[in-house]
Amino acid sequence: MGVTAAVLAIDAGNSKTDVALLGADGRVLGTARGGGFRPPAVGVEAALDTLAETVARAAEAAGAMRNPLASHVSACLANADLPVEERELTEALAARGWGRTVRVLNDTFAVLRAGLPAGAEPRGVAVVCGAGINCVGMTPDGRTARFPAIGRISGDWGGGGGLADEALWFAARAEDGRGEPTALAAALPAHFGLPSMYALIEALHLGRIAPSRRHELAPVLFSVAADGDSVARAVVDRQADEIVAMATVALGRLGLLDEATPVLLGGSVLAARHPQLDDRIVALLARRAPRAVPLVVTAPPVLGAALLGLDRVAAPATAHAALRVHYA
Repeated sequence: MGVTAAVLAIDAGNSKTDVALLGADGRVLGTARGGGFRPPAVGVEAALDTLAETVARAAEAAGAMRNPLASHVSACLANADLPVEERELTEALAARGWGRTVRVLNDTFAVLRAGLPAGAEPRGVAVVCGAGINCVGMTPDGRTARFPAIGRISGDWGGGGGLADEALWFAARAEDGRGEPTALAAALPAHFGLPSMYALIEALHLGRIAPSRRHELAPVLFSVAADGDSVARAVVDRQADEIVAMATVALGRLGLLDEATPVLLGGSVLAARHPQLDDRIVALLARRAPRAVPLVVTAPPVLGAALLGLDRVAAPATAHAALRVHYA
């Protein structure tokens, strides 16, 4: 007959998906990792079909052989940026029959919940700066703050993709004389073994370098900035400004500017702990939100999705503790 878990936790990002089935005591019964979750690119049902393969592997590992796999599905999903998208994805997940109840949130909430200290109330703000950028906040009474976070049309700037594009823009203009000199003009093409920005532009435009590889240029930008290049340093400073602007606005919306509140910093760009970026974020927060407590999140986001699931099924504190031990 197999087992029925208490929680099916899903953290589905643009590049990878982690799934875990949990017992009511917080034990991890089975896990699996799969590819990215991109409904805007492939459609909701196709994205869920891919997710279903990962869920099936986690269920097999847990010995959960039939639906419902769990009492509750806690799904933190990339591209669930608007409430209407959360509703659509909730309905689509419910139709799969994996759990008796389903809750879908944007994947930034997973980072927020994972980063909150053990035993702390669900109060805080999280900024994720990975492939893109997003920010959410929550309070114990259920209020949230969030942004659409769907790119330039919603006022967003930054993340690995945005940083790479900005670096390319400055480097191209430096090489042809329209902009000021920067070491990016040599460093970016050199990363791909090319002699010039013209060669890199051609390779990207003609598809000889896959668009997804542009993200590799963000670390190059930080390296050039660390060497003192003024153009690269200005781009890094702008990223810090954007992160602090989002965090400060979210804190203000929730009335938390005057309370000691965690500001959780997650995603690949922030987890890399670039000194210039870190230092400017801390300095700006000290001026604009002096009671904010910045913390870099190193725990996997699936832990956050799982903790949110245990919250929903009213699991005891011992279950939360056991889960944290597993992902420590």
